[in-house]
Amino acid sequence: MSLLVVGTVAFDSIQTPHGLVEEETGGSATFFSLAASAFAPVRLVAAVGTDFPRDRLALFDGRTIDTEGLDVVADGKTFRWSGKYEGDMNVAETLDTQLNVLATFSPKLPESYRSTPFVFLANAEPRVQLEVLDQTPDRRFAMTDTMNLWIEHERDALLEVLRRVDAVVMNDEEARSLTGERNLIRAGNKALELGPKVVVIKKGEHGAFLFSTYMFHALPAYPVTEVVDPTGAGDSFAGGLMGYLARAGRVSIGNLKRGMAYGTVAASFTVADFGTRSLRAATREDIEIRFNEFMNFLR
Repeated sequence: MSLLVVGTVAFDSIQTPHGLVEEETGGSATFFSLAASAFAPVRLVAAVGTDFPRDRLALFDGRTIDTEGLDVVADGKTFRWSGKYEGDMNVAETLDTQLNVLATFSPKLPESYRSTPFVFLANAEPRVQLEVLDQTPDRRFAMTDTMNLWIEHERDALLEVLRRVDAVVMNDEEARSLTGERNLIRAGNKALELGPKVVVIKKGEHGAFLFSTYMFHALPAYPVTEVVDPTGAGDSFAGGLMGYLARAGRVSIGNLKRGMAYGTVAASFTVADFGTRSLRAATREDIEIRFNEFMNFLR
């Protein structure tokens, strides 16, 4: 089944102990789509400016990623983010953010996208996420992402999003901020009370937790020898998870657990190089080989 993602296509400038890159093609929708398209057809919705070279879309070549929903805003400039990682590289220090076209982004889904059964709302202003939910009334399963900015300054709108989606994915600090609970187990269970049936809490190099009204599941991260650039790892994780659910065609506890494992594998490719370089070079066979290695590690 097909999968819709609404998020960002951006220019990222990143500094880590391994080097510096400038204006790499990034953004939540980019990383998500590359990971999810290994499993299911993806429909991408985002906005860029006229400064975004069309040949940058070549990174989607050979993948089932439909970019009809990519809006090129006349006289607009593409969203830019600059960040630096140090130490254990679990958290980025933001050096510069230029919203540009995102400041007025109001997604208008192509008619063919509106019946997409699986929907992922990448991190964005809750107003934007609610607009997408209004345009996808026939969806089967929707998952949202968020960040501390919206938790702190757009809480009421975010709570409305959480009441309308089936699942939410967030990192550990976002879960603590949303619920007021320092203990992640209590935070996950409290987040379920806000509306979603499934809560996924990412813990970076320490793996992820899955909470539902039926069960609790914990999964470690895939053991990588070196992290070059963590940018986009969370979106890649969500892409692997949602991509697998769309391929399976149904949401069950077993499929959620297996999807989390595929998401963990997708993220392990992302962190191995700057930007999307390692993820876009990974084939479906590469993913399956690493997935089987991961399963053997877990056993």
